[in-house]
Order: sequence, then structure tokens, then C-alpha cells
Amino acid sequence: MTTKTSSQQDLNQSEILKQDSRLPIYISVIGIALFLLGVNKWATLSILIFGVFLLIQSFILRLEFTSDALVVWQLNRELRRFPFKNWLAWRLFLPQLPGILYFREEASPHLLPILFDPDKLESQLRLKVGSLEKPNKSPNSLS
Repeated sequence: MTTKTSSQQDLNQSEILKQDSRLPIYISVIGIALFLLGVNKWATLSILIFGVFLLIQSFILRLEFTSDALVVWQLNRELRRFPFKNWLAWRLFLPQLPGILYFREEASPHLLPILFDPDKLESQLRLKVGSLEKPNKSPNSLS
């Protein structure tokens, strides 16, 4: 009888990420600040509406990491499934803010605002598709 190691069990477990509303709140605060500074009202309104839109999305969308795919849920309905076997690369841009998740499948690239716990997102990505991570290159690197 063989037992699974901890990492094998982690790979087979499903993980639903908790929401993180920092990005929409930051964008909304920027919109409000620009409004108070008297910047172009249409640009300010656009930024504020985008922030509110992302805030709503952070409450109705969920990301689930299964053993074989990244699944996007909207109000308990599966919206989209991204099988890991089709992934070519991924990268997190500005995960400290949080920022944006980029990943490329065979068919197309995707950009998702990070509306979820960025630490858990990064750890799940490294666990499920870590070998496909494309680290940020420093501006001083020659390659």
C-alpha cells in the first residue's frame, strides 16, 4: 500500500481563493482623488466606474484551482475553465498591489485583474503550473 506525499495531495485538492478587494478600492480612491483635484470629469468618472465595476466583480467571481484546471465561477455558475495542459506561460504583474495575472494558453493570452488573495493565487500557480512561470527580467539583465 502506497501513501501519497503531501505535495501529491496538494496537487489533487481543489482550492477556492478568497476575494481581495484592494485593487478595486485603490482604483476607486484614485478616481475620487482625481475628481477632488478637478481633473477632467469624464476621465475621472471612467476611472471611478471601472473601480466600482471591479469591486462588484470581486464579490461575484471566484477562482478555483482544481487538479487539472483553473475554473472561474460567477455566482455559483461555472463561467470558464482553463485546463492547465493548455497553458504555455504565466506571470504576476505587481502582485504586491495586487495587480494583474497574465497567462497564455495555446489558443490565446489572458489578463485578469487580481481580485483574489494574491499570496494564495501565487502559491497555487506555483503548485499547479510552476514550471511555466515567466519571471520578470530586471532592466539590467542582458538576456
